Amino acid sequence: MSQLVCENVSKSYKKKEVLHNINLTIEQGKIYGLIGRNGAGKTTLLSIMTAQNPASSGTVEYNDMKVWENSIALEHLCFSRELNTLSVLGPNTIKVKEYLMMARCYYPNWDREMEKRLVAQFGLNVKKKICKLSKGMLSMVTIVVALASKADITILDEPVAGLDVVARDDFYRLLLEEHEATGRTFIVSTHIIEEASNVFEEVIFLKEGEILLKENTQDLLERAVHVSGMAEDVDRACAGLETYHAENIGRSKGVTVLLAPGQEMETDAAVTMQPVSLQNLFVALCGREA
Repeated sequence: MSQLVCENVSKSYKKKEVLHNINLTIEQGKIYGLIGRNGAGKTTLLSIMTAQNPASSGTVEYNDMKVWENSIALEHLCFSRELNTLSVLGPNTIKVKEYLMMARCYYPNWDREMEKRLVAQFGLNVKKKICKLSKGMLSMVTIVVALASKADITILDEPVAGLDVVARDDFYRLLLEEHEATGRTFIVSTHIIEEASNVFEEVIFLKEGEILLKENTQDLLERAVHVSGMAEDVDRACAGLETYHAENIGRSKGVTVLLAPGQEMETDAAVTMQPVSLQNLFVALCGREA
């Protein structure tokens, strides 16, 4: 079983530490959702995991091989990140076909037929320069690279940015089809949580440079409950439980409860108990308190 393991990974820029002692194991054959607020360190973590950025301390290993400056390990990893329309010399004038040609050289298991099929499906003009592409077209190029790379562990950073709802639906369908056909591992970092929640087998919450949780998505949501009612009734029903994101409107109150594994909450007719979506749970755990 292939694994990508981060052990005690930290990253600092000058005096600011943006990742704090990250311990994380990515297992073969799963689709992970990496979720965090802007500035939480998601892109930094993913770039370190794929040796595009050195860690300040700690190690990253793929199947017991350190990934840093290790071409054998890196053949199994793909981090398809947002394309930059600018270069150090000005506009990025590389054409899409040239960019894909470079990707073919970099990934030894590249699927040329899949590349052609996806380019046609997305309607990509491969003769266009990167600097002339729309936000959605830039995202489509990163998706083509990710899927056609055939890398065992494939990471996509905000792959649906700029895509309309139809294109986003196409992407998630393609992702699931490829996962089912090959058993590849995918990590998807996204801010569009709700529509992706059914795709993620496991979810990772990153908060202020630390792993807040890593858990099976369905198991996590089964432990989450939103409790609302009169403030005194909510406080009584939730006594002794971990509560988050309290919202008070007059004498009414609402809180999110995250039960411990195996813990159950007693039914209370005086309050309303409702399931919590992944997006609302993220807001409750990682947003500011009301």
